[in-house]
Amino acid sequence: MSLNLYLDFHVIQTVPPSCVNRDDTGSPKSAMYGGVMRARVSSQAWKSAMRKMFKDLFTFDHIGYRTKKLPQLVVKQMCAENGELNPEDAAKTVKEVLELAGVKARSEKKDALFFVSTQQICNIASLAMKYHEDSSSKKEKEKKFKTDLIKTVNEEPSVDILLFGRMAASNPSLNYDAASQVAHSISTHAVSNEYDYFTAVDDCGGEDTAGAGHLGMVEFNSSTLYRYATVNIRELEKNLDTEKLKMAVRGFAEAFIRSMPAGKQNTFANRTLPNLVYVVLRGDQPVNLAGAFERPVVAGNKGDVTGSEEALVKYAGPGYENYAVAPLKAWMIGGESGDFAQKVNLSELLQEIEQAVGQHFAEGK
Repeated sequence: MSLNLYLDFHVIQTVPPSCVNRDDTGSPKSAMYGGVMRARVSSQAWKSAMRKMFKDLFTFDHIGYRTKKLPQLVVKQMCAENGELNPEDAAKTVKEVLELAGVKARSEKKDALFFVSTQQICNIASLAMKYHEDSSSKKEKEKKFKTDLIKTVNEEPSVDILLFGRMAASNPSLNYDAASQVAHSISTHAVSNEYDYFTAVDDCGGEDTAGAGHLGMVEFNSSTLYRYATVNIRELEKNLDTEKLKMAVRGFAEAFIRSMPAGKQNTFANRTLPNLVYVVLRGDQPVNLAGAFERPVVAGNKGDVTGSEEALVKYAGPGYENYAVAPLKAWMIGGESGDFAQKVNLSELLQEIEQAVGQHFAEGK
C-alpha cells in the first residue's frame, strides 16, 4: 500500500484562433517561459469550466454553489419547507444563525463568496427552523445551537468543495483543503498575439449611408497548450466512501479532459478536444511535466502538436529515471504510446481510473 496516491493528468491540446481567457485590458493572457512569450489560460478559468460541466456529470446533491447569496438560499429553503413562515422572519433568523456559525456572507466592505453544498443548505435551513421556533433568549439559543450549527455547515460537503477546497476567513474551522491542483495552461511554443479589425453594417441604414454602423477590434492568438492537473486520492478518502470516491475522480477526469473556458466562444467557435492525454497514477508525488517545453517547440514540417507530443514523452522518461519513481499505472489517449503507457480511448480511460482508484482505496483501508 502506498501512503501517497496521486492521479496526474497531462494534456496536449491545440486551440485555433481564440481568446478563451483575457486580462483586464481584453488581451489573451500570456506568460514568459523559457525566454519567450507563451499563451496562457489561467487555472481559475479552466476550473470554472469544469464546475459547469460537473452539472452534467454529477447529480444535484453532489454539487455546490460558490455564492454571495447563501442567506437567500437558506431562506428560500426554509420557506419551501415551512409554507406559513414569514420570509422576513426567516431572513432575520438566518442572519443570526450564519453569524453564530462564523459564516460572514457579508463583510463591512463587500460581499463575501462562500462555497456551500446543496445538502448543507438543506441542513442549515432545518437547524435554522429549530432555532427560530426555540422560545429561549437569544443568548441561551446561541449557547445551545452554536456547536451544532458549525457542525452542520461542515458536514456533507459536495464533490466540488472537496476537489477545489473552501476557505472561510471568518472561521478557519470551516475550511476544506483542496484535493486537486490545476496548473495554468501554457503554449508549448512561442506566441505573438494578433488583432482582428471588424466592422458591422447597420441593416436599417439608408443606401446613401457611408461607412459602417460599428467598428471594433479583438485581440487573439492560436496555440498548442500543455495542460496539467493532479488529484490527491488520499485527501478525498478522508470524506468519501469507495463508490463516491470513484465517482468524484471519474467526474474530475472527464471534466478536465473535455471542458473548455467559454471566453469569446461565439466569436471564434474554438472548442476543441485534446490531441493527447497522458494520465498516471503515482505513489510518490505529483510531477508537472511543463519542463518538457522550457525550450519552445518549433513547428517545422511536423507542426506544434507532433513536436509537443514527442517532447513530452522524451522529457518524462529521464525524469522518472533520475528523480521520481515510475508511475504505478499509466494510460494514454492519442499519440504514440509504445511501451510508455497503455493505449486507451476516453471511455476505457475512465473505467481504468475507477478500477485503479477502487483497488488502491481497498488496500488503503
